[in-house]
Amino acid sequence: MQKSPPQLKSRIRDLLDGVYKGNDNAALAEQVIAAFWPEEDNQPRRRPRRPGNTLWTQGDAVLITYGDSILDGIHKPLDLLRDFLLNHMSGAVNGVHILPFFPFTSDDGFAVTDFRKVNPSLGDWPDVTRIGERFYLMSDLVLNHVSSQGTWFNAYRQGKEPFDKFFFEASPEDDLSMVVRPRTTPLLQEVDTVNGKKHVWCTFSHDQIDLNFANPEVLLEIIRIIRLHVDKGVRIVRLDAVAFLWKEVGTPSIHLPQTHRVIKLLRLLCDFAAEPVVLLTETNVPKAENLSYFGQCNEAHSIYNFPLPPLVLYALLSGSARYLSGWSRAMPPAPMGCAYLNFTASHDGIGMRPAEGLLPQPEIDRMIDTVKQSGGVVSMRTLPDGRQSVYELNSAYFSAMARTFEGEDDHQIARFVCSQTIVMSLEGIPAFYIHSMLATPNDLEGVERRQMNRAINRHRWDYPTLRAKLADPDSNQARVLGAMTERLRLRSRQPAFHPNATQFTLSMDERIFGVWRQSLDRTQSIFALHNVSNDTVTVPCSALNLIEDESWVDLLSGEKIDPHGETIEVGPYQCRWITNLH
Repeated sequence: MQKSPPQLKSRIRDLLDGVYKGNDNAALAEQVIAAFWPEEDNQPRRRPRRPGNTLWTQGDAVLITYGDSILDGIHKPLDLLRDFLLNHMSGAVNGVHILPFFPFTSDDGFAVTDFRKVNPSLGDWPDVTRIGERFYLMSDLVLNHVSSQGTWFNAYRQGKEPFDKFFFEASPEDDLSMVVRPRTTPLLQEVDTVNGKKHVWCTFSHDQIDLNFANPEVLLEIIRIIRLHVDKGVRIVRLDAVAFLWKEVGTPSIHLPQTHRVIKLLRLLCDFAAEPVVLLTETNVPKAENLSYFGQCNEAHSIYNFPLPPLVLYALLSGSARYLSGWSRAMPPAPMGCAYLNFTASHDGIGMRPAEGLLPQPEIDRMIDTVKQSGGVVSMRTLPDGRQSVYELNSAYFSAMARTFEGEDDHQIARFVCSQTIVMSLEGIPAFYIHSMLATPNDLEGVERRQMNRAINRHRWDYPTLRAKLADPDSNQARVLGAMTERLRLRSRQPAFHPNATQFTLSMDERIFGVWRQSLDRTQSIFALHNVSNDTVTVPCSALNLIEDESWVDLLSGEKIDPHGETIEVGPYQCRWITNLH
């Protein structure tokens, strides 16, 4: 019989005691251990990993993609994705986040019918694991809800154990006025079951039924699914929409203490796992709420840096880094053993909630109007008082850079590459959506055909067409992918860009967003300057700490920088990585 370290069981029980009061949590702790380590030849570590900065390096970067973002009508989409990764992304990224690759019924994969299977239209588990042999795999654990047409919910409606208690029920008579909503659809849905009519909780849509984590059997099943994914080669587990995990009538039902304890439990299992598993939380909320998911270095290893997409967008549209720099100065370094995941675009829209308190409302409105002029659309959410508020801007990030507040110009590609270089320069791990890498424009036809705003940024490329574009050096696709991969390969060799390397935000002309990065061993400094305007800006050398007895060079241009000089010129949307180690 498998024997686990005594401290593991006691720590699990302590966490369970804060979630399941009055339960036999000693027995439940044993079940948790058996769920995550079911095999005799896969034992927990004797001691947990200590928080540190060794789970990632400056060589880490992630590509975000659907399993079928590339199609040709002949080959399995996952095989085409692997071909694209090997031929175009090797050396530029070493991780790939494949958005939900399971059977589903709606929301482009986020209404999962079976977490244990791969969607047959994409391929099968061997196709996923082949990608994992060359790239770190990130999988989506859509742990808040499942499809209304999946096995679990069908069994619930038929009253079959244990699924008869797998879903969260409430009454239309309950006070649900405080519940925080990311959507405008009704929260409760009436369904017929063998036990009569029930009202089930639906945070996102009526095809996505929320699980009831107050039932320990739900937690155990989710842990078994994580183990399956780890066994298949997954090394980063993304906890989708985790902020809504625990529900209580009469509360906002977001960020509740039980949610944080469940995350702590999952982190503990990862820390005792033989495999190096990183836990990533997806919480599209304002800064303080988002940062809370680091816990005391005992919750998520990594969190999304959600303020970045709207702040970077505003900087490039306005030509001013004022608000981006202000936010950067106020951001704490990630705690020991933790790292930010930096991005500007994903399969979702550009979230506006993280901009709350960071950008004045008139400037947010101005940004929204400008993106709409470039073909973007807006999605709303319902506030507790019934009013509606902008939840996200829906646009391809490349298309959002088509114009500034002053109108259209010829700088779209330079402006866009500048926005992505900012992501590469900041403390944390950079992640890039495939459609950013490929300068994919707004898919307005997709929005019309699918009647879904988010379809604007979920284009599916025909692979022969894409290959032809990439073979044309004058195409937007070739120019952007070439610039991005070249910079990422260069970045991967710089110790000062380690995810936990020191970062200091520079004070300078508001048209320049500048940060100083210093390697963990203090041998390399990089002064990363990004001109977010279409002006040429002169930066005084005195604004940078260029040590006199060292030679300095701009890694991006190859230009030598004289530490005794008076000024450094930064052209429109130009980026400079000025370093002493080259």
